[in-house]
Amino acid sequence: MRHRYHLGSQDRARHGRRREVPTPAGPEDIRPPIVEYYDRRLAEYDEIYHRPERQPDLAVLAGLVRRAIDGARMLELACGTGYWTAIAAETAAHVTATDASPKALEAARARIDQPHVRFRLADAHTIDATDGDYTAVLAAFWWSHVPRAAVPEFLAGLAAALGPGARAVFLDNRYVEGSSTPISRTEADGNTYQRRRLNDGSDFEILKNFPSRQQLHDDLSLVADDIDIHELTYYWYAACTFCAA
Repeated sequence: MRHRYHLGSQDRARHGRRREVPTPAGPEDIRPPIVEYYDRRLAEYDEIYHRPERQPDLAVLAGLVRRAIDGARMLELACGTGYWTAIAAETAAHVTATDASPKALEAARARIDQPHVRFRLADAHTIDATDGDYTAVLAAFWWSHVPRAAVPEFLAGLAAALGPGARAVFLDNRYVEGSSTPISRTEADGNTYQRRRLNDGSDFEILKNFPSRQQLHDDLSLVADDIDIHELTYYWYAACTFCAA
């Protein structure tokens, strides 16, 4: 099933080298700035996974992902460089990894060359599960880029696309003072933003939300049961099973 969800209004890019990657209005509006941000960050993206203090958390996350999608036919949203694709591929029966960036897909393909893993150019805002009988979906570090008010619609789209009984797995960052990039601004509706300078000197402000455990549970309970949430030091993990509408 194909499902598109629409988000809030988008701001314009600011003067100079800094670009806004704010609350999106839908695929047509978000793709150019956010894809540009991640394309420019591609060469340095995995550096965050090499930080020594994060290794215990990453090991726990990897174990949770492997168990959650063991034997599944999995659809992955916004796969990026393929870091989590490779981990999921260790236990999943089949993986279709998608991303809106051709450059990201090229990097992911270079990382993973396995017959049960395929890659497809697709926007995470348009959830298309028509090309496979998927039993699970993985969205790693994507939830934080969805405006808070749009999360229920995003989850409803996933649930409608995959159907009852499918397993959904999410993981993302927790805000850690002194480690996380500081919050640059907070909107009245609770959306938070970070200003990030990349190694090439470019400067972006991106939407980056940090939901609480209660927010995660409340949002997931709208479309799912069997909810399992873990809060680690630097990351959170949530898994659930979609219910019938």
